[in-house]
Amino acid sequence: MSTESSLNEAKDTQLRADALEYHRSPVRGKIEVVATKPLSNQRDLSLAYSPGVAYACEEIAADPATAADYTSRGNLVAVISNGTAVLGLGNIGPLASKPVMEGKGCLFKKFAGVDVFDLELAENDPDKLIEAIAMLEPTVGGINLEDIKAPECFYIEKKLSERMKIPVFHDDQHGTAIISSAALLNALKVVGKDIADVKLVASGAGAAAIACLDMMVSLGVQQKNIYVTDSKGVIWQGREANMEANKARYAQATDARTLADIVNGADVFLGCSTAGVLTGEMVKTMADQPVILALANPEPEIRPEVAKAARPDVIIATGRSDYPNQVNNVLCFPYIFRGALDCGATRITTEMKLACVTAIAELAEAEPNDAVAAAYAGEELSFGPEYIIPKPFDPRLIAAIAPAVAAAAAASGVAARPIEDMDAYREKLGQMIYHTGFFMKPVFAKAKANPRKVAYAEAADQRVLRAVQTVVDGGMARPVLIGQAGEIEQAIRQSGLRLRRDVDYTLVEAEGDTTLQGARLLKNGDVDALICGMKGSYDSHLAHVKNEIGTAPGAEVLAAMNALVLDKMTLFITDTYVNDAPSAQELAAITRLAAEELRHFGLEPKAALLSHSIFGSSNRPSAQRMREARRILADTAPELAVIGEVHGDAALSEDIRRLYQPDASADGAAQGFGGSANLLVMPSLDAANILFNVLKVAAGKGVTVGPILLGAAKPVHILSPSATVRRIVNMTALAVAGVRQG
Repeated sequence: MSTESSLNEAKDTQLRADALEYHRSPVRGKIEVVATKPLSNQRDLSLAYSPGVAYACEEIAADPATAADYTSRGNLVAVISNGTAVLGLGNIGPLASKPVMEGKGCLFKKFAGVDVFDLELAENDPDKLIEAIAMLEPTVGGINLEDIKAPECFYIEKKLSERMKIPVFHDDQHGTAIISSAALLNALKVVGKDIADVKLVASGAGAAAIACLDMMVSLGVQQKNIYVTDSKGVIWQGREANMEANKARYAQATDARTLADIVNGADVFLGCSTAGVLTGEMVKTMADQPVILALANPEPEIRPEVAKAARPDVIIATGRSDYPNQVNNVLCFPYIFRGALDCGATRITTEMKLACVTAIAELAEAEPNDAVAAAYAGEELSFGPEYIIPKPFDPRLIAAIAPAVAAAAAASGVAARPIEDMDAYREKLGQMIYHTGFFMKPVFAKAKANPRKVAYAEAADQRVLRAVQTVVDGGMARPVLIGQAGEIEQAIRQSGLRLRRDVDYTLVEAEGDTTLQGARLLKNGDVDALICGMKGSYDSHLAHVKNEIGTAPGAEVLAAMNALVLDKMTLFITDTYVNDAPSAQELAAITRLAAEELRHFGLEPKAALLSHSIFGSSNRPSAQRMREARRILADTAPELAVIGEVHGDAALSEDIRRLYQPDASADGAAQGFGGSANLLVMPSLDAANILFNVLKVAAGKGVTVGPILLGAAKPVHILSPSATVRRIVNMTALAVAGVRQG
């Protein structure tokens, strides 16, 4: 076995171990059920259950539509599978499919705020499966069928859609169809071909392929111009082997029997089959400027580099994230359900699916905003051959797709609760991107696009080395480890890692204080960033940074900020480590630095200056400092959304702020500031550090970023002895990405 093969095998082994540990710890699985109301005293109990619950039951019995007001049903989708066609794994059964369904639930929640029950049903009989699923209608507001094999999936979805009065959506069919159709529309626009004239050849005739073809016909592809192959060859009129009704609809009167026969002269190739079936020689026979949608996963029908070598004028999309034009169902399913649930849609209509196609296609043509550009630094983001569909982490997807789907539902008469104010709805959806943990995506993408040298001051720490292994595997940085060679090599062996000196990392022998040594390497330009702080006090590391690195031009202070991913929002808290009791001028400077940092994450900062006082209710010195800081910011950063001084709860709730300021006008403190703050500026180091650490344990589930050092002349971050591997990786990406450069 070659050295490269051995390394790949070791990498796969570690990935397997890491994935299993991820699913197992700190709690089993990836989802949980959490109560949304307090249940802490007898009155709560009487409201939640007997006797108060009876009133909600009576309202629903009198008017079933009120279930959307009094229960979670209006935001609840069932992800259902029998495990007969799990992507890449085949018929593994319902129990083994559960990790996939839990993962789908996580995507629903993270991308669109939709709650999910995953249901794995041990039933292969289509009619029995239909009966079981149909009985769930009182429980959920929508059904997402997943990984059910063809042709049964067609029958199951059709019967359920006819029978149930809630949206039923088989994502393997329609999600793929919607995204690939958007890609087709835009690719044809780039090459200047009329959709009615193109010859389309499909490899594969399963659920996804047939749904794609049906959608493309709805968009204008003529059925007489479509040729299809499956495992038995071309689907031709009169063929009997391995045929069923959905395939028969696309049978052609032709003597062609192989893919090579029918792809000759084709304008479009659609692949929903298996790896490698389309060769470079076949691509050479296609029409000018051919469009290839090679969607087999994880290995496409043809690799982009092979297709482009054969035909440089080709436009190609795959299902892979490491190539341009990724056809990824996450572009669709969270948002089509978001729109359908919000308008009370009774089913998913063709018009809703077409609206989704159009919204996705149009978004690809829109000028990318700063958040998208930051997320995909170094990649082509201008509409053209390398960018015909949006990126999966484009934060504009939800506000583009869900309203389009809801409007189409209303127009086609299936919206039980039509959305009256679509502009307000779009604004509400836009705020959802601030409530997820995906804000680190732009940082990781930017780091990977431009990996740089990062020095690690405590390199023998096993947490650091595990993080370095992740960094190396992800191509995010070129690690420089400061420490004793023997200690580091022993720690690598004990940790079972694959790190190789002078290949995966560079060693710098320790000479006393490693943070001081790292700071001097950074100062002299020998490395591009520094990570330290895993041992010792924060202040001791900070002293070296101040002495060797100093502040950035224009920065008045150094400060520290931590990010905390909570269930319903992401909060940034400052100053957690540097300034004991900052002056009003320093507070304003810290706020400006922190706000700029949030913009690098692709987030629009909404800062709240926190205090025991609210809108002038106290004249104690700390309250006066926060009020003065607010006045300074009004002069020095008028574009920044800031409220203060306010209580912590008022910072996160517009309703609470209105109790104190009904007209929202005093001192301009709340004007133009709706919803929740995402940046909390604290009056002292004690307050910031205590708040962060309490929330981290009580509500944060360990998902934190920081401390982010603000104002330093070069990228350096001082962590804490409690830092996890994940946090070290996050901070490495942050440093490499240059998110905080002076």
